[in-house]
Order: sequence, then C-alpha cells, then structure tokens
Amino acid sequence: MPENFSTGILGAPSSTKNAVADDSQLQHLLSRVALGDRAAFKSLYELTNAHLFGAALRILSKRTLAEEAVQDAYVQIWQRAGSYRADKAQANTWMNAILRYRALDMLRKHGRESSSEDLPEASLPYVSGESDRSDTQQDLDVCLDELQAQQRECIALAYVDGYSHQELSERLDTALGTVKSWIRRGLQQLKECLER
Repeated sequence: MPENFSTGILGAPSSTKNAVADDSQLQHLLSRVALGDRAAFKSLYELTNAHLFGAALRILSKRTLAEEAVQDAYVQIWQRAGSYRADKAQANTWMNAILRYRALDMLRKHGRESSSEDLPEASLPYVSGESDRSDTQQDLDVCLDELQAQQRECIALAYVDGYSHQELSERLDTALGTVKSWIRRGLQQLKECLER
C-alpha cells in the first residue's frame, strides 16, 4: 500500500468535484494498482472518492464513520485490485460493493438508532445507468421490472441507499412487518428470476 495512504493524503474525501471517469479508465487504473502502481492508485482515488464517500455517508449518516469506511474500502481496493474481473462487474460496481460491505459492517457494529435485525441481510448489486451494462446487470434490470413497485422501491432504498427496515417503514409510512415482507418476497423473486 502507498506509504502516504495512512498519513491523510488519501484520507478524507476531496472537497473538489471528482472528474467523471468511464469504466475503461477505471479498469485500466485498477490493473495498474494490481501491479503496485501508486500513481494509478492516487488517480483512482481522485476519480472515485466523492462517489464512494457519498454512498458511505448515506449508509452511515455520520461523516467520521463514512470517512473511516472509505479509508478501509481503499485499503481493500489496494490489496484486492488483482482480483477484479472486468467480465464480472464494472470497476465502479466492484469498488462500490467493497465500500458497501465495509459500511454495512460498521453500521452493524456502531448501529444507527435501529437494531441490527433491521439491517439488510444481503447485498444487491449496484446498477449503473451506463449503456454498456454487463449481462448480469441487464438480467437484474429485467428481474427488477418484474417486481411490484413497492418491492422494487424498498429493495432499491435498502440495498442502494442503505436504509434500514425501520427507516423504510417510517419513510413509506407502512408497517414494519409489511416492509420486511416486501423485501423478503422481492429478494426471493429476484433470486428465482436470476436463476432462470
């Protein structure tokens, strides 16, 4: 890992707006990071930190926890860059998944004001809006379209935006049991659809 990583250069998110990077650029940077290229790692960070920090902040709600989750995610990205496979996921999707797992783990440890049983139990793949989606993402889109609107909305809010079941219940003004049911049945339908 780069020496300056722990000294703060890559600590808190950049205050300037990140440049938009296409997936091929991120893939190239990840392949360079896998070879230990520190300059590529810094470029990757500069292009993606605002997005990852925003995702962490939505999940954790506290800036200090979000910063810690992002820091931990970049450590894992540095260490695991060699395991990234472009044929399995877009680079941004892969990095977002690493961040989400870390943020949800921190959320379980530190808690929000809800209990850990309200937390999502599995991760839903991040779906980007880009036209060159992988087959898996296209399959996921088709399967999501087959869900009822309430199920689709709850799953997206829980797994993309990081809402707990309790928060969804309050946001949607719907009984907690109903929200859990929508998510459970929706995830089951998604699983069955994706296995076809």
